[in-house]
Amino acid sequence: MTENLVIVESPSKAKTIEKYLGKKYKVISSKGHIKDLPKSRMGVEVVDRDNIVADYISIRGKGDVIKNLKKEAKGIKNIYLASDPDREGEAIAWHIASILELKNTENRVIFNEITKDAVKEAIKKPRKIDRNLVDSQQARRVLDRLVGYNISPVLWKKVKPKLSAGRVQSTALKLIVDRELEIKNFIPEEYWSMPIEFIKNKKTLVANFYSYNGEKIKLKTKEDVEKIKKNIKGDSFLVSDVVKSTKTRNSPNVYTTSTMQQDASRKINFKTRKTMSVAQELYEGINLKKLGGTTGLITYMRTDSTRISDEAKINSYNFILNNYGKEYVLKSVKKTADKKNVQDAHEGIRPTNVEFTPEKVKEYLSSDQLKLYTLIWERFIASQMASAIYETTTTLFENNKVEYRATESKIVFDGFLKVLKEKEKIKTFAEFEKDEYAKIKSINQEQHFTQPPARYSEAKLIATLEELGIGRPSTYATIIETLQKRYYAKITNKSFVPTELGEIVCKIISEYFPDVINAEFTAKLETDLDKIADGDIKWQQAIYNFYSEFYKDVEKAEQELEKVEIQKEYTGEDCPKCSSPLLFKLGKFGKFIACSNFPECNFTETIQKKIGVTCPKCKEKDILEKKSKKGKLFYGCENFPICDFVSWDKPINRNCPKCNNILYEGKKQVSCQNCNYKENNK
Repeated sequence: MTENLVIVESPSKAKTIEKYLGKKYKVISSKGHIKDLPKSRMGVEVVDRDNIVADYISIRGKGDVIKNLKKEAKGIKNIYLASDPDREGEAIAWHIASILELKNTENRVIFNEITKDAVKEAIKKPRKIDRNLVDSQQARRVLDRLVGYNISPVLWKKVKPKLSAGRVQSTALKLIVDRELEIKNFIPEEYWSMPIEFIKNKKTLVANFYSYNGEKIKLKTKEDVEKIKKNIKGDSFLVSDVVKSTKTRNSPNVYTTSTMQQDASRKINFKTRKTMSVAQELYEGINLKKLGGTTGLITYMRTDSTRISDEAKINSYNFILNNYGKEYVLKSVKKTADKKNVQDAHEGIRPTNVEFTPEKVKEYLSSDQLKLYTLIWERFIASQMASAIYETTTTLFENNKVEYRATESKIVFDGFLKVLKEKEKIKTFAEFEKDEYAKIKSINQEQHFTQPPARYSEAKLIATLEELGIGRPSTYATIIETLQKRYYAKITNKSFVPTELGEIVCKIISEYFPDVINAEFTAKLETDLDKIADGDIKWQQAIYNFYSEFYKDVEKAEQELEKVEIQKEYTGEDCPKCSSPLLFKLGKFGKFIACSNFPECNFTETIQKKIGVTCPKCKEKDILEKKSKKGKLFYGCENFPICDFVSWDKPINRNCPKCNNILYEGKKQVSCQNCNYKENNK
């Protein structure tokens, strides 16, 4: 008979761990949560400051799992609860303990990495379930339920059925909506540059205007440029000073969940959800066959800490010494800035075995696994390497009180860049000595315009949420997924754009639930959740403090908020089934065409979506978003074939500040197709 039972969350993780622990241990899976608040009702009662009742019930469909857990646990001497090593995992362990009626014993086991040695060591050190961590997770769940299940019915009554509002998602939505408003209201400002190219020994150096008569002047117009240009005498400048200095670029910290998600988005084009899914596979175990069988390749992937274990540091030191040389080893202990709300429960994300290089394990990994593992492995090794060193040369040029300045850098020692494979171009430029005369090769003048702020990409939104202290490592993927699932925001050219529905919901929540959508208030709630985890405050008090004020806002909204009438927009055509007028309707996944005689007539059809821009060619009809036969997005006139306007780039409701023609938004930049005006679109 088995003496020991280990219960984990994931079936695949169960197989890996059972191999490590041997015949005396049986490892089974709870397949995630087994209890939660009910979906059909609130499930939370706020009685008073010290009494909040949360009604957890068995999750529908988990009946057989619970029966199996009870069956396997019957008569077992030692039962270990080894759900994931975070607050959510602690709550799962607590729920399993309750259904198995386990006493308050030391049966909680933490696996920060799933390797043979780590698992065997962890099983020797069980501890009691940490009720502070459980209460922190419970508080988050209850908070989200109180917000969602109170605001959502208001939206159903006042806007349209089946809408919903989340606590953290609402704050993220406001960031997206506010940014869109900034872009719409942005007025470009003109400015000019007048770079000079100096030549020496067939090499050139580009310098930029710095000052006139000792005063820094902005070149706002072409007249400003001409004024400076007239003061330049002759065909050379005196080199008034040359300053050389050495600068270092420190290696980056090991990945946290947030920085991993951001890099995966930027460098390998992974959606946040995909990043976490692939990371979970790497954590739970990969069969390396000839290299020792199944093992976890990375440490736990939900963390906001950059701490590294002493053993990992020693192993990385030896690896770097043997593979790159002594000069590449990190010279001193890395100091990291103290970040507010960092839980530091786990190490940063790193490979479990530094010797398992991407090259060595690639034959055992899928393409996606290899891409993400390579990022994690290289980032960890780089974090333990010496700084890169640059030599910077600043050259000052003077001509009749007109001063120009050039700054160029060249790499002296690549350091950690050797691993990150950030290829630095070897720069060659003209170098001058003080008091010599530098000959002018060319004087150029360029017109520029200030650019609107960029929309949020997934990476930028995650970075902003983290910076503001909103959400936690385990919540970023859910936030981003929920915004799109509810059709409050969509991703266009890899950036978030709020939908009409998202703007309506955001406006209502901003007006009637200002605390819920306020970034500072949301961050404070996150701090309170951390205090609960540390045992500094009771979870009931934190909930009561929030809810006592929040419920007043709910009552006010129910009484004062007038029903939002989404204007009926007729297509101008009749229904092919019943001849009633057709109209545009707003559904969960955007606008569609439906019969106005619904429910008597259920005719619907998809639409070629209008983008809100009048055709720049015929000046009459709207531009439609269309798809080619191969599924590629393009834009064409609604009046086709009478008007044959078509464009791969999206026309936008802004005119070129140079020639007043319509601007187009491409993947990398906004540009005018009539002149040479361009602006970055990052």
